[in-house]
Amino acid sequence: MKQVRKCVIPAAGFWTRFLPATKALPKEMFPIIDKPVMQYLVEEAVWIWCTEIIIVTWRNKRAIEDHFDSNYELEKLLEKSNKFKKLERVKSLSRMANISYIRQPYPRWDGDAILRAKPFLGDEPFLVLFWDDLIFNRKSAAKQLHEEFLRKWSPVIATNLVEDKDVSSYWILEGNYASDKCLLVNWVKEKPKAKDTDSRHWIIWKYILTPEIFKYLEELEISNKTGEIRLADAFSEMINDKDIYWLDVDWERFDTWSYVWFIKATIKMALENDKLSPEISSYIKSLQEKWLD
Repeated sequence: MKQVRKCVIPAAGFWTRFLPATKALPKEMFPIIDKPVMQYLVEEAVWIWCTEIIIVTWRNKRAIEDHFDSNYELEKLLEKSNKFKKLERVKSLSRMANISYIRQPYPRWDGDAILRAKPFLGDEPFLVLFWDDLIFNRKSAAKQLHEEFLRKWSPVIATNLVEDKDVSSYWILEGNYASDKCLLVNWVKEKPKAKDTDSRHWIIWKYILTPEIFKYLEELEISNKTGEIRLADAFSEMINDKDIYWLDVDWERFDTWSYVWFIKATIKMALENDKLSPEISSYIKSLQEKWLD
């Protein structure tokens, strides 16, 4: 089994929840302070030594490509202004990894996005990171998944516990413990009622997959009349032939689907920034005093 050196980031969604902001600016490019969500994901992949990043996009997503490209005019301006720290940050973006782009012309779910990346992946295992979840932790979710993958050499799905009231909103995994925090999947359930499953382990949108997944995705593509190809459906078939594990990751998670969680992520990063923290802390305190009066 080869090492994980490639990462797929599906980024073809329209994201109507954040309209009108997403009419012109991809949601993946919304900044948390001075860094867009997409950059956090690419860095997460690079930090486990992924050297090939495949981003699945669609029209109106050119800002993603531009962000990781060089910008000669801007670089020259920063150089002439002696802003060398900013210059290095800008130039480093185009050196982070070998980034390739492929279009998903129609919204056919996550499985279709992975299939479109197949020509870039060959027979290698690969990391998958969706933009929905940002996880801030001393050890990234990708790092935790990679460590478990090197022990199991089988697909590993990131999970965490969900409260009873939220079970019906998520894909839930059932299985048996294989080791501490790691379980062997034996069932995948799509948004079950809490009373219909004892499990509270829901799928986070981060995985390490092996090339076998393509067989099951391609079979779904042939048999599915709606055109939708879902990874979870492929997992349901794959567990009949191959071990799949899930790992409860340690994390502080921010769901970028949500206004509230996006704001929380911004506040967290501001409070952890030495330059911003004093003023932001003071402002939050003043708001508390105002609303408590």
